[in-house]
This record gives sequence, structure tokens and C-alpha cells, in this order.
Amino acid sequence: MKPKFNRFFRKSILELDPYKSAREEYKNEGREMILLDANENPFQSSFNRYPDPMQVDLKSKIASWKNVRSEQLYLSNGSDEFISQIIIAFCEPGEDHIMIVPPTFGMYKVSALTYGVEVKEIPLILNFQLNTKAILQAANEKSKILFIPTPNNPTANSFDNEAIEIIIKNFSGLVVLDEAYIEFTDNPSFIEMLEKYSNLIVCQTFSKAQGMAGARLGMAFAHPELINYINRIKAPYNLNSLTINAAINRLNEQDQVQNQVDFMIKERKRIISDLNQINFIKTIYPSDANFIMVLVDNSSLRYQQLLDRNIVVRNSSKNFGCENTLRISLGLKKENDALIKALYNIENQ
Repeated sequence: MKPKFNRFFRKSILELDPYKSAREEYKNEGREMILLDANENPFQSSFNRYPDPMQVDLKSKIASWKNVRSEQLYLSNGSDEFISQIIIAFCEPGEDHIMIVPPTFGMYKVSALTYGVEVKEIPLILNFQLNTKAILQAANEKSKILFIPTPNNPTANSFDNEAIEIIIKNFSGLVVLDEAYIEFTDNPSFIEMLEKYSNLIVCQTFSKAQGMAGARLGMAFAHPELINYINRIKAPYNLNSLTINAAINRLNEQDQVQNQVDFMIKERKRIISDLNQINFIKTIYPSDANFIMVLVDNSSLRYQQLLDRNIVVRNSSKNFGCENTLRISLGLKKENDALIKALYNIENQ
């Protein structure tokens, strides 16, 4: 049976006339065209022409890589852009709300409040796991989007897949699984579930394992009808030519990417072992990401002591339930060695 999406869609978005760039108004079908349509500078350079507004070539490569169809794919200027886009697309300001599970990625809340959308918070429970019962009990017809990052930021752990699936099955709105760190865990991606659940959106990124944080490229995977609807409010050229070309090239370097991921997973295990020897570190939380969260005796003091030694970590204490914690990203071996050496020196000073 064909999914019914009308309950998700905003009337004002459906009624607007989407902006189309000049390049979307025709198909060149392989012909060499004289381009006098887009008010560009005609003098040839690497960047005098606008980029492909629908990123056809890049989407085709990503679709093949992820085993999806191109029409199931939305590319954004970093995942932050997509988070904002779907809140605009699906939530009526002053009426609807999103749901988040703190401690969680901060941009979900910031984006919602920026657009006048209420935020319901259902905190994680023991071991930073989802409170499935509380989430489903708190949801109602105004609960348009539930954001779940797994592995989670800032805690680094993965959520129980069975609990996630129960939520997707029973949540009346859209469930957005943010898989920014999926390459660092053994858990399968929920992209495999897209055909099963029409209310599921999966986000991934080129910023972490792919090593392209500076290029700003996010990926979202969903039912084609959802993608078509979100495209109604897409900026015409939300990805620049540099990003598109860099991503296409990076997709040809996946052996190198996997080697880097394997290195970081190996380093994660080594660093956790070394951190266990530091007495002022009280707890090392399980990690399925490229970072580790630790509980210390005094996070402000330990943060400053590391900063004084030219080592920058993240004081994650402001996050709900993360008092006196530090978030430590995995670096190169020499950087990780410097961190461990600094921690030993701090303890023994």
C-alpha cells in the first residue's frame, strides 16, 4: 500500500511555487549548449558557471555506494542545513513541536527555536539509553519530528537498535536517525530499513570518516515523496562546485577512508586503556564514535590544565546529564600520545 504523507506536509509549502534555477528548466541530453540563461560571467575559469543544482552525478555515485535510489537522496550544506530544512518543511511555528533526547546534538534545539518551533525533551535513562516508553507516551499529533543521533553526540554510545525500531513503528511523526558516526560502530545503518518504514529519515555526513568537514556535505536518505517535498524549499545551489567535485573524488578513495577508520578504532581502544590509568578520570563511557567521553573530578580544572599544555578537548559539562565530563576526539598517534603524556603530567604534578 502506498504510504500517505499528507499528514506530514504543511499546506503553505505545498501551495508555494518552488524556485527553479535556470539550469533546471531544460535537459541538455548530452548536447554542448551555448549557456546564455543564468547571468554568469562568460569568461572561462574553474568556477564561472553555477554548479549542478540537483547534483546529479554526485547523487548517482552516492546512491550506488549506499545501495539506494537517487530519488531517495537529499544533499545538504552540512547536516545542519538539512536539520533546519526539515523543521521548516514539516513544523508549523507556534503549533507543532520536535522531540529530542538529551544529552544530544545541540543544533536540533537551536534550529527549532530559531523557527519558532517548540522542543519537547525526553532525557536518556541509565547508561545513556533511550526512554522508549516515555518518548511514545509524550508524543501526540503535534509531534512532527523526533531526532535520534546514534552513535550519540556527546556521549559516543550507540542506542539499542531494537528500541529504535519500536519507536519508528509507533511514532506518528518522522523519525530522523542522525548517523554521523556510523562508520565507527559495528551496528548496521538504518538505511537498510528505508523500504520498511516510510516515516524514517537517515542522515549521514562526509565530515567524520570521509575527512571532509571543511567541505560541508551532509546526506539524507528517505522515501522519494519526502525528498521531493523537501526539495520544494531547497536553495537552488546549496552545494558549491568545489564540494561536489571533492566528494566525487573522495568516493574513489574508500580504501584509504577504511584504513583511516580502522586506525581510529584501534587508537580508540589504546587510548581507553591508557585513560584507565589516570586516577582523576572516574568513568570512561563506551564509545562507538571517533571520540570518547570521560567523567573527571573537575572538568573545568582539567580542561584548563590541558589547554595550558596546548591540548584542546571539549568541556561537555553543559550538556544535560554530563556534569564534569570531557569529550576527547581521536587524533593522530603523536597527538594522542601527547594527550596521554599531558594527563600523566597533570596527575603527577
